Amino acid sequence: MRLIVLLGLVSLFSDITYEGARGILGPYLGLLGASALAVGFVAGLGELLGYGLRLLSGWFADKSRAHWSVAAVGYVVNLLSVPTLALTGSWHQAAVLVALERTGKAIRTPSRDTILSCAASGGRRGLGFGIHEALDQIGAVIGPLAVGWVMKLGGSYRDAFALLGIPAVLALFALWTARRSYPHAIEPEGRDALRTEKGFPKGFWLYMIPMGLIGAGFPDFALIGYHLGKTAIVPVHLIPYLYALAMGVDALCALAFGWLFDKKGVKVMALSAVGSALCLPLAFSHNTGLLALGVVLWGMGMGVIDSVAKAVVAELLPFEKRGTGYGIFYTAFGLSWFLGSLLLGALYKEVSAGAAALCSLGLIAASVPLLLWLKDITPRP
Repeated sequence: MRLIVLLGLVSLFSDITYEGARGILGPYLGLLGASALAVGFVAGLGELLGYGLRLLSGWFADKSRAHWSVAAVGYVVNLLSVPTLALTGSWHQAAVLVALERTGKAIRTPSRDTILSCAASGGRRGLGFGIHEALDQIGAVIGPLAVGWVMKLGGSYRDAFALLGIPAVLALFALWTARRSYPHAIEPEGRDALRTEKGFPKGFWLYMIPMGLIGAGFPDFALIGYHLGKTAIVPVHLIPYLYALAMGVDALCALAFGWLFDKKGVKVMALSAVGSALCLPLAFSHNTGLLALGVVLWGMGMGVIDSVAKAVVAELLPFEKRGTGYGIFYTAFGLSWFLGSLLLGALYKEVSAGAAALCSLGLIAASVPLLLWLKDITPRP
């Protein structure tokens, strides 16, 4: 549990760093002379690198068994790219650092999750990933608020980026402490040590189907924020607070559903998918109460995706294939999320907000029977 908390603190300080930066990256690029097209390209390229390279880094970590070293390299690249943004003189330089930041995240994530899956073995993976996600999301709330505070006091964008170097250093210190305290944490224990299969079981590939549907149907908060800003259902200055609400719900639901997963298994994901399917129809409502409920359900969905969904991967895969498996999972989910976001955005623009909401609902709802069926082939401790 101490290792789980240490890794959670690494993620907490990391999220303060790069989530704080993401909140002001767009206007900063614009200040440096980037066009709207350039901003979109930089953001899209960063996410593509952030998900796509996880397959390669996960495979390398499995082959080398150097999970701690791979994670450390990724965190260094990921975190130090952010305060370096304070030194840029053009948007091209900033774009390179954004790409490096996302590349670092791609390098370290599969190895980090593999270490975490070992630390949370013995029937507590759901809770372990839930604790980690809860700490992670606390950082996701603190980061943007801290940057906003700096800007409110009259600080510049460069001041804000420089300040984010403090949590970056704290994250690396927490990682060093975890590595020094638990150098052999990646050794399989308990049921993991008894598993003899070396390949990817059928259940893992079948799991990609409902997760692909969830990824395609689950909206990015940017679409919700765009709709709220366009329709002026709520004042623009309240939209960041709605996002902070979603992050708080994310943290709580990661803990609650992670604990439930350890007790009930994959059907917990089916339950969360039912609620997540309603997030966009409710968020697009003109009733502020239903709108807030939609945002809460969106936060719940994110909490389950970032905790229980990862725990299921660890349950399905032998230790020797776990880094590669996480890479495959992240790449497939990221691709489906990207394509789904394009589809939802196109429907919103060309048809209506209601059409986008119904498409989201249908895709996520289609995952529920598949998840209920998958529970019968998912190994349990």
